[in-house]
Amino acid sequence: MERIVYRELRSTPKVWGFMALCAAFVGAAGIEVYYVEKYGSIVTGLNNQIVWGVPHVFAIFLIIAASGALNVSSIGSVFGKMAYKPVARLANLLAISLLMGGLAVLVLDLGRPDRLIMAMYTYNFTSIFAWNILLYSGFMGVVAVYLYTLMARGVDPRALKAASLLAFVWRLALTTGTGSIFGWLVARTAYDSAIMAPMFIAMSFSFGMAMFMLVMILTTSLTRRVYSPELRTRQARLLGVFVAAVLYFVIVHHLSNIYLAKKTAYESWILLNGGIYTWLFWGGQILIGSILPMILLFHPRIDTKKGYVLLAALLVVIGGFAQLYVIIVGGQAFPLDIFPGFEVSSSFSDGVINEYTPSLGEFFLGLGGIALALMIAGLGMKFLRIVPDNLSDDNVDPAALAD
Repeated sequence: MERIVYRELRSTPKVWGFMALCAAFVGAAGIEVYYVEKYGSIVTGLNNQIVWGVPHVFAIFLIIAASGALNVSSIGSVFGKMAYKPVARLANLLAISLLMGGLAVLVLDLGRPDRLIMAMYTYNFTSIFAWNILLYSGFMGVVAVYLYTLMARGVDPRALKAASLLAFVWRLALTTGTGSIFGWLVARTAYDSAIMAPMFIAMSFSFGMAMFMLVMILTTSLTRRVYSPELRTRQARLLGVFVAAVLYFVIVHHLSNIYLAKKTAYESWILLNGGIYTWLFWGGQILIGSILPMILLFHPRIDTKKGYVLLAALLVVIGGFAQLYVIIVGGQAFPLDIFPGFEVSSSFSDGVINEYTPSLGEFFLGLGGIALALMIAGLGMKFLRIVPDNLSDDNVDPAALAD
């Protein structure tokens, strides 16, 4: 096993071309923010009933993917899997980048981003949203310290172990807090479930690993660096396990709702009669995001080929967006049950399915968040020694892969 050497990315036309493409999406997102700021949220597909739209889907995806990306580093530092240690730096950088991209979308979609200053010095600790502000900002600080201990020379191994353990615990708390935003909203029939928190943790494992593998394959391809086929296959199998775990929680969640009389109507709607939400659930979340990736990732031959691993990771990401769209938007589209046991009738959307058609600008804002995250990660790899220069099979401990 050779010594791992980390080097900055070289300035090549492919690297700068990719950065320019990301910058274009960030610019388009900026135009959308200015447009909404000038004319108001009426120019989007949002309304009084559905206040969290496509940008929130992108934001929540990036936030929980940031937590999951850090898990790649924790596997090596916390659980002692030596094969994952060479990519720990990239996992930490990607975790910070994804969280920054997600928070940027979240803040800019609020309608009045300047009001965020009020939330910084006026905390309502009875609100899960206030808790998450502390969890998000603390996460970036903890991961930054963890990354420093990985890169600095002469760091005490005990300090590295402590930093990695703190980061691992913090990422679990962050994802639990994000899932609890929905799990503790008792007003929405689709939410109000304790299983939301562990399901979001499983989703973070899946989405984060998929994003990490996409970035790793893209980076090594653009810079012509070697990505150990053995390590890639190992990570692909682990991604398949995470996808299966998410599917398990989804099944338990819906079976539990079917068992509860007050949620039977919602389950019948979302699983059978929900229109676009039903199609996204079965076609996007279950087929594209779960079944097809597991076939690709668990096949004894297909999972060893880079193209199929790349496809599987991309399908997991697409399925993740579909799943979050069904949870976030579909949960708001189903009518509120304000007075349980009574029939409510008025002219203000009572008892009717709420309509939502996202605007093109909302998609640009969400894609701008992904582009911003990739730009931050790219600049980090350009100016810091993050990516291994040669991660061939010879540079990966065979005994570690056999664990």
